[in-house]
Formats: sequence, structure tokens, C-alpha cells
Amino acid sequence: MAPVLILLAFLLPLGAHAEEIIGGHEVTPHSRPYMAFVRSLKEDGNRSRCGGFLVQDNFVLTAAHCWGSSMRVTLGAHNIKAHEQSQQIIRVAKAIPHPKYNSENKINDIMLLKLERKAKRSKAVKLLKFPRANARVRPGKKCHVPGWGVTSFNATKASDLLQEAELNIQVDYQCQKHFLHYSETTQICVGDPRKVQLAFKGDSGGPLVCDNRAYGVCARVNKDTTLDVVTKISSFLPWIRRNMKLP
Repeated sequence: MAPVLILLAFLLPLGAHAEEIIGGHEVTPHSRPYMAFVRSLKEDGNRSRCGGFLVQDNFVLTAAHCWGSSMRVTLGAHNIKAHEQSQQIIRVAKAIPHPKYNSENKINDIMLLKLERKAKRSKAVKLLKFPRANARVRPGKKCHVPGWGVTSFNATKASDLLQEAELNIQVDYQCQKHFLHYSETTQICVGDPRKVQLAFKGDSGGPLVCDNRAYGVCARVNKDTTLDVVTKISSFLPWIRRNMKLP
């Protein structure tokens, strides 16, 4: 998969039926300097694209289902098709998926990418902080998911420009109704049925950002219910720190 953003807003003008407006919201260039564009090759030989985010100078966090061969990340990008001077393209030295990741139900869908060299920090390349230990976001909280994914359900081409969707934190029960194997311990339910804003194909691995901290990693989506499931980072902080060899 790759980074994706779907924003569907329902308008109810007087005397009219509800109409759908489909379109992404482009962010100000380089205003999300932690974002990483992740490319790889899948077993079938097809190219894959995902989102990710810089958490240490030589580590990017993404989803485990984004794993592939010949992995590389692009940092400092806004337009991934342009040769922006701010961009840094770095090969992945080692992919570290969570040892208990289940590819069938997407439980423990989180992966660290150790880069071959350290990124050079700049205005366009910065780290995204983790939440504090045991931190949680309450239902109703508005958070954001940036990515380079598709901008409609029927799109065959993903966006070249970094987009962003605003998502509300939902009660766990909403996702328990619609997703098999949903875990309130390791996952967060997000979405907004009134606006139908989703992280969709291509946005996998991107961060759920609340109050300028990464609370989740995009993992699954149900377009029929306009709900996303994200991996809850706070549940994996010991594993992350251990693999990055942080105190």
C-alpha cells in the first residue's frame, strides 16, 4: 500500500438532497517535516508505497504490512514526483517488524526501519515525538493523518502532494462492531461518519498525530463505515525503545 488521503464532506443545502464532495486537503509544503515516503518491492514484483515518520535520526516508524524488499525512504518531501532540494533519499539497512505481527488480522501492525545513514535535520526534516507513557486520547479528540494516498475510493493513482485528513477519536465499541480482532489494548478507533474523512490506500504506516505527537500508526480501514484502525504507539514504546537501543 502507500500513503493516501480521502476526505468526503457531506453538505446539506436547504431544499436539496445530501451531496458528496470528494477531495483531499493539501498541507502547507514541508509543514509536516517528520513525514517519510516509503517505497519497496513486494513478493509479486510490484512496487509498494506507504507512509512513515522519522522518530530518530536513523529510524522511521511505519506499519508492518508495509514490509518489502529494496526498501528506501524519502524525507523532506512535499511533492514526491519533484526533485526538491529538501529531499533526502535513504536506503533501509534493516526492517524490524513486530515479532507478534499477524498479517491476517493486522494485530501488532508496527515496524521500525533502521536507515543506512542518519538523516540530516533541517526545516523540512524533523523528528515526531512519541506520546508519554500510558498517555491516551479520549473519544471526540480531533487528530490528523497526513499521507500521499489516493483522494477518492475509485482513484487508481495516489497523490503526489502531501495531503491530510482530520479524524475524530471514536469509542472502541465503534470499531469492535465492524472489525474482527479489534484490540482496545493495542489499537485506536478513529473516523468521522459526518464528514467521511479516511486514511485509505497508500496512507498505511503514516502517523495519527494528536497535539503534535504520534499516537498511532495507520493500519486498517473500513470504507463502508468510514472508520480507521490505527496501531496504538503507547502500547509498543518498550519494544520501540529496545530496538532503537534507547534508555
